[in-house]
Amino acid sequence: MPAFSLSALSQRRPRRFAALLPLALLSLTTACGQNPPATAPAPPGLVRDSATGRADLPWLRQQLDSSATLRRQMVGVALADAATGEALFGYNEARYFTPASTMKLLSLYAGLTLLPDSLPSLRYFSRGDTLFFQGTGDPTLLHGDVPSRRAYTFLAQRPEKLLAYCDIATVPAYGPGWTWDDFNYYFQPERTAFPLYGNTVRFYAAAPALVRPRPGAPAQALPQRVRVYPRAFAPLTERAGVDFRLSPDQDDDMHVFRAQLENRFTYRPGVKKWIDEVPYRTSRQLFLRLLGDTLRRAIVGTAWRPRPGRDSIRTLRGLRADSLYRRMLRVSDNFLAEQLLLMTSTQVGYRDSLSGARAIRYLLRNQLRDLPDRPDWVDGSGLSRLNLLTPRALTALLVRLHRQVPEPRLLGLLAAGGGQGTLRKRYFEAGPPRLPWLWGKTGTLTHTCNLAGYVRCRSGRLVAVTFFNNGIPGSDQATRNAMERLLREVRERL
Repeated sequence: MPAFSLSALSQRRPRRFAALLPLALLSLTTACGQNPPATAPAPPGLVRDSATGRADLPWLRQQLDSSATLRRQMVGVALADAATGEALFGYNEARYFTPASTMKLLSLYAGLTLLPDSLPSLRYFSRGDTLFFQGTGDPTLLHGDVPSRRAYTFLAQRPEKLLAYCDIATVPAYGPGWTWDDFNYYFQPERTAFPLYGNTVRFYAAAPALVRPRPGAPAQALPQRVRVYPRAFAPLTERAGVDFRLSPDQDDDMHVFRAQLENRFTYRPGVKKWIDEVPYRTSRQLFLRLLGDTLRRAIVGTAWRPRPGRDSIRTLRGLRADSLYRRMLRVSDNFLAEQLLLMTSTQVGYRDSLSGARAIRYLLRNQLRDLPDRPDWVDGSGLSRLNLLTPRALTALLVRLHRQVPEPRLLGLLAAGGGQGTLRKRYFEAGPPRLPWLWGKTGTLTHTCNLAGYVRCRSGRLVAVTFFNNGIPGSDQATRNAMERLLREVRERL
């Protein structure tokens, strides 16, 4: 065995001891029944000011301030506990923003507050052999998505020999601040007292059929067939000729184009089947003709002159209101929202006109007078850029809705994450089945991307959320991604 010098042993011993020291410390720690040092704990999701007790989310504020996407635009956020109403977080929460379609939540509140469970379809009285009737704004008669036949059956089966439609003063066809050149788009039908077919024409094009002139010859496509509904508009519809040209601002994906001031429709055929929906230009004469053709009864127009104390005025109830609310909120239907606001006006003040502004004034002076900030509320759909709303005011409305409506019913009216409508691709846990964790209403205009609703946190807490984004340059996709990421973190940490 080779001999080791004392100097060699002194050079190796420190290395050996250095290697064994961590193991010795670990054994000593285990013997004393203690765990090794843990990593630093994550900061709490919710903190409170020691003096005031006010809640805050500093980590969310930091992320909003540091986001490269959100820093380039105007952002406002307000969070509150849906059950207690306690404010949990605010970020520019008192500033006014363009709310876009999140205004439909105010229209929902108007309907829930002022309307009965079933929609008022029409008002009427009978005198001799004549039934006199007028509209209430109900949009469901022969509507393509929320159809109701209650008014149709009522009018078709009345024993009176004559049906007399009576005019009622109504708001202009377009709301204040609407974009005039959207007249051709499905999302901006005209507002009327007695809508038919949703005040739109639907076009259904089948795929072109292929035929062979003779065996072995190349297949040739026949002209594409297009069905028009209601059929009264079929004679007013023609195929685009070889000289038809789109204007530079028209959408190349559209198939049907209406003349601006008249009901003439031109369609461009395609190589696949398609469906298009275009608003028609309303008029009293057209209404009487369409309704008469539909009922197969003559309709005349006259004035509404009931005799006080002698003619009994009644209201026909139609579709359950929740069916309209659900469709309006889930797919953000502007027409249903506008007509809903007109219907609420039948419950407020004078009955000689339909005025959404009258219903708005009533609600702001009464049920909504204690909102944190008074909304600038001008229409039912949010199409107008004249609407202005603060995040904390909308969150306060969400809290109020939660108190007024049983939670399962309320969440069932809204679009659900991963489910339907405008939230079907976001805000859910992958399944199957898909499990939503956000229920709400989106609001989108050019340069505007908003969201308001309820987040179900891991803890079980339901949080009312308003997240406004205005002045977005270019695409809003990065903003949508940022909102989902931050609200997912809210779900995890609260």
